[in-house]
Amino acid sequence: MAKEKQIGKITHYFGQIGVGVIELSANLKVGDEIHIQGGERDFIQEVKSMQVEHENIEKAKKGNAVGLKFDELVKPGDRVYKVA
Repeated sequence: MAKEKQIGKITHYFGQIGVGVIELSANLKVGDEIHIQGGERDFIQEVKSMQVEHENIEKAKKGNAVGLKFDELVKPGDRVYKVA
């Protein structure tokens, strides 16, 4: 089993475009694998792209709020883990 570390939580979700906002408590970069858990939601996906203020970025630091396209529905309060 891969080791996981909580790196943030979902603060917003825009259903019409499938984008969620993660408030980060650790660094995250494109290519990382993340695990989302909350309620009935429990899935893993790769970070394909991230945005801050509508600008594409490769890396985000602790404290950033980043927008991410999700493969499945997420909700505010869902926990986000980085899969090591």
